[in-house]
This record gives sequence, structure tokens and C-alpha cells, in this order.
Amino acid sequence: MDQQSHALIIEDEAIIALEVECLLSDLGYRSFAHASSPSEALEQALCRKPDLITADYRINGGTGVEAVAGIVQACGPVPVIYITGNSADVRGEGRLVLDKPITPGALADACRSAAA
Repeated sequence: MDQQSHALIIEDEAIIALEVECLLSDLGYRSFAHASSPSEALEQALCRKPDLITADYRINGGTGVEAVAGIVQACGPVPVIYITGNSADVRGEGRLVLDKPITPGALADACRSAAA
């Protein structure tokens, strides 16, 4: 992993966002942006295109799927891992989905799959 790897964490619960940041930091990500709504996520991605997006399904003002769609439309493809308690709403279309609560090993495996 590149030392400058940047992750965008789309999550409306601050404690979970910080947990994801800590786990990604252990995996080599070095900079992070946080967003709790689709509009905030797009704003963050336009400031710096992420190397990875993690997204919850239910967020303030919409869904993580909507947020990711807006980012991809504006910035191009980005690897995405959905981290959610609503996995049935997100599964399909080849999406990587982790159920909450996440484990370090599951996140590491998902990051490897996302990068492939």
C-alpha cells in the first residue's frame, strides 16, 4: 500500500467512523476524510479523490449507495467497501459488504479484494 493512501469514510456515527479509521490506519492508509451525508461525501471526494471509500448504507440525508454513485459520476471509479448493519439492502452488483461490527481481519480481506 502506498504511504499516501487516502480513504473516505462515509459514516454518520462518529465512534464507528473513528474505529474504521483506526483499522484502516493499521492497514497502511495515511490520510482520511469523513462524511455523514451524500453531499458531504461528494464535497470531500472533490477535495481529494480517495483511494478507498468505506460507506454505511443508512446515513444522514440518504444512503451510502447514493453517495458513492455521486462520487463515481464526478470522480471516476473508486474501490468501495460497504460497512453496514443493513447488508441485505446493499448486497448485489458485485459490491463488497461487511456486516457491523467489523473485525480487523474481515476489513483487511475486503481491502485486498477492493484493490484487486
